Amino acid sequence: MTDRRSPLDGVHRRSGAKMASFGGWEMPLEYAGTIAEHLACRQRAAMFDVSHLGTVRVEGRDAYERLQATLTNDLGKIGPGRAQYTHLLDHDGSVLDDIIVWWHRDGQQDGSNEGRTNEQTFDVMPNASNTAGVLDALGGRDITHERAVIAVQGPAARELVATVVPGADEIRRFHVGRVEWRGSELTVAGTGYTGEDGVELAVPVGQAEQLWGALADAGVAPAGLGARDTLRLEAALPLHGHELGSGITPLQAGLSWVVAFDKPTFRGRDALLAERERGVHRHLVGIATVGRRPPRAGCEVLVGGQRVGEITSGNYSPVLEHGIALAFVTPEIVAPSAVDVVVRGSVLSGNVVEIPFVSR
Repeated sequence: MTDRRSPLDGVHRRSGAKMASFGGWEMPLEYAGTIAEHLACRQRAAMFDVSHLGTVRVEGRDAYERLQATLTNDLGKIGPGRAQYTHLLDHDGSVLDDIIVWWHRDGQQDGSNEGRTNEQTFDVMPNASNTAGVLDALGGRDITHERAVIAVQGPAARELVATVVPGADEIRRFHVGRVEWRGSELTVAGTGYTGEDGVELAVPVGQAEQLWGALADAGVAPAGLGARDTLRLEAALPLHGHELGSGITPLQAGLSWVVAFDKPTFRGRDALLAERERGVHRHLVGIATVGRRPPRAGCEVLVGGQRVGEITSGNYSPVLEHGIALAFVTPEIVAPSAVDVVVRGSVLSGNVVEIPFVSR
């Protein structure tokens, strides 16, 4: 099956981006180089085409109840005009997908219980390859093909976005709003996947190239999925298929805060309650290794020559200038602990450290 292409595919190719297959899409891996793009995001601002993420629109009088009865987090903690990170679980408690929900205002000014009985609209944002599963679980409409999504991230992201899309910079972190741009309506959310502040802009496909070009002209550096991955790793943000996925629960991944155990029901609740009662058999930690050589996913983690776990994601940190990794290890291995990581037959010395590796 041929990979899907973003509405911005032509821009990427004309810019000479190195393309790669990811989650069933052909997406830009890098432009000027992953390290340069990573540092541009940390030091000023970078933009990422994240149109490969799905958008499932769930709407109607029962939309709130459908999401609340299926996903782990509690929408009752927020309200219209807000965004929330949540999980869709399998019945065994493992994470089928981690998701951002954008709750549109639709005329509601607050999240009161009365407001929730009216028509509501949610954009549920699954990972690229998981859209069909989210549709099956929640219903709704797949509107991925109707928009492109551009994430602008970094300490100067809001300042630069304001020069292109006035008002978009005013959408606060984990809030959602709509703004007009050149006669069209954009959805803007104060969300991202880099550990930096910024916004994500959902733009109609017909204006995606115009918006990308305007942001570039304003000084926002184009960046590919390579930098997005090193940025999220420095921020210790999980990646589905690595720190989350089949056989991995939120409790093992250190994400119990995503689970509203006081809700009467959500998929996988009973399995998680049982795991919480007995305790996890492994947990996720951060490991900093000595030197520039990076650990990689699948590498063994040793203590005293004995295997205690496995790396799930590893790379070179452009900010810290040494290797970093996330790993599942046995529960007794906590920070600070000395460990060894086996990389292609050689051993890297490392230490279990507090995460995130880089915080803002």
